[in-house]
Amino acid sequence: MTQNLSDGSRDRATILAVDDEPDILIALEDQFEDAYRILTATRPAEALEILRAEPDIAVVLSDQRMPEMTGDAMLAEARAFHDAQAILLTGYADITAVIAALNRGGIIGYVTKPWDADLLRGTVRNACERHRLGRDLATERALLRGLLDHAGEAIAFKDGEGRFVRLNARKAALLGSDVAACLGRRESEFPAARADSVAADKAAIRTGAVSESLVSDGPIGAERWSHVVRVPIRGPSGAVAHLATIERDVTEQKSLEARLRQSDKMQALGTLAGGIAHDFNNLLTAILGSLELAVPRVEGQPRLERLIENARGAAERGASLTKRLLSFSRTHDLHARATDVNALIDGMRDLFGRSLGGLVSVRTDLAAGLPAALVDPDQLELAVLNLCINARDAMPEGGEITVATMASRIADDPDLAPGTYVRVSVTDTGSGIPPEILKRVCEPFFTTKAVGQGTGLGLAMVFGLAQQSKGRFQIDSEVGRGTRVELALPCAEGAAQADAAAEAEVPVAVRPARVLVVDDDPEVRHVTASFLADFGYRETEAESGAAALALLESERFDLVVADLAMPGMSGVDLAASVRAMRPGLPVLILTGHADAIEIPEDLPVLAKPFQSAELARRVSALLEA
Repeated sequence: MTQNLSDGSRDRATILAVDDEPDILIALEDQFEDAYRILTATRPAEALEILRAEPDIAVVLSDQRMPEMTGDAMLAEARAFHDAQAILLTGYADITAVIAALNRGGIIGYVTKPWDADLLRGTVRNACERHRLGRDLATERALLRGLLDHAGEAIAFKDGEGRFVRLNARKAALLGSDVAACLGRRESEFPAARADSVAADKAAIRTGAVSESLVSDGPIGAERWSHVVRVPIRGPSGAVAHLATIERDVTEQKSLEARLRQSDKMQALGTLAGGIAHDFNNLLTAILGSLELAVPRVEGQPRLERLIENARGAAERGASLTKRLLSFSRTHDLHARATDVNALIDGMRDLFGRSLGGLVSVRTDLAAGLPAALVDPDQLELAVLNLCINARDAMPEGGEITVATMASRIADDPDLAPGTYVRVSVTDTGSGIPPEILKRVCEPFFTTKAVGQGTGLGLAMVFGLAQQSKGRFQIDSEVGRGTRVELALPCAEGAAQADAAAEAEVPVAVRPARVLVVDDDPEVRHVTASFLADFGYRETEAESGAAALALLESERFDLVVADLAMPGMSGVDLAASVRAMRPGLPVLILTGHADAIEIPEDLPVLAKPFQSAELARRVSALLEA
């Protein structure tokens, strides 16, 4: 084998010349070495070895008659593993033999010996160009095949009439078919095709402009969202000859965007709620406290007593609504305690009527002798309300909701500790939930309601309550028959009665004591001081933290009761100054919104609005300590 590598011939096309006559090979080298890289072989076996070692050979020039193997036989064997173009050199002009050689060896042409130099150069030049074009086409096909086979998108190429000429398996799967069955057919011929997609394809072909669209299909709440790009491809005449469509699944992205929007809305709601909670709870504290102080003064006057009781009930409902709003709009730890679930549900009757409207009725089936449940009562109330609202929405034409309780022993659930559980269920007779949606109903922000009509947090919150309470959440539903949701909550037997007994006791002053009441709201300050005076304590009022510190410098007090959010100096700042000035002097913080300012864990807190009994117990405990 000989080769010419001079003058940068590695960058030029490579020719392999095969002939058993060395003089012929020398003549071929002389003719082509200026324009090509030349390799030579005197035997067919040697030529095959060179072809195996040199994948970039563009053209093989081979003699036909050689001792070991004819040229056409050698070229036929080479074609099994190499893509070089083949030209046969023959010293005889038997056209029948030449045609047989052409067919057998896959030869693109032949040149007779002795050859015409210009004809041979032209034939080789055309063969090299053909080899280059073949390589380029193979590369394009490999790239397209790799793109179609491995892309995460559904990709298709259609002709000007909308028929598939190429597509990948992902696109075929979306149409419920396979690639082979789709070729040559229009997308509209498949049952799974979308009418809007077919119309968009026609519009893109008609206008010749690249277009994008966002489409969805599937049941509400379980849609599959796709971002589709349509790219018209023009032919040699300038007219649109083909259309490429690239369809990417953006369901998860849409879900994340919806969650982010909902999170922003909830954060805004929490900020708004926190902003109004302090002032609103201050108003309620003044109202409820004044009403409580007024009750002893109207004894024996039934009409006034009834009016005061009506006002007190309305104010307590306002306090409850504020608490629910804060519970719904912020993340906080659960405060589980022994809870009389039957009493809690009984107390929600008015709330059911106001929240659910007149088309549905709520029936309760509460088991007698139900033990107390260990749960956060505020969150349980919110959970039951959310379940009832969901049940109402499942019955747009009206119906009945059943809220039931029972106690039973659970021992066969691997996720629950064996024991007695309080079970709270909400059952409706509504439309039911399809299976594909049922498996997602507990996902945060997942909702099947229209935009602006649902948060997607209701069932997620109920599920979270069950998990954090070390209980269980179950949902059973059948389309057309309704839905039943059940919470199983661990028991706290005997604790509810003890708590109720403690709440019934209204302690009086444990010993004579002076209490400094600090609040920038004069009505709240007056109510708090009046409560303390009724308990038997001596009270002094201060309208700010600075005024309180001035009093502490000249007078002796046994306890400081201070509002949390005050201008100039917060209750927390005041408490720090009090501890520095009078070590050991207890401070009780009153707040209408505990999240407004970070409160140290060792600082006792009483939430507004509060009843006099709550204030009395906290004051007594601090003074005894």
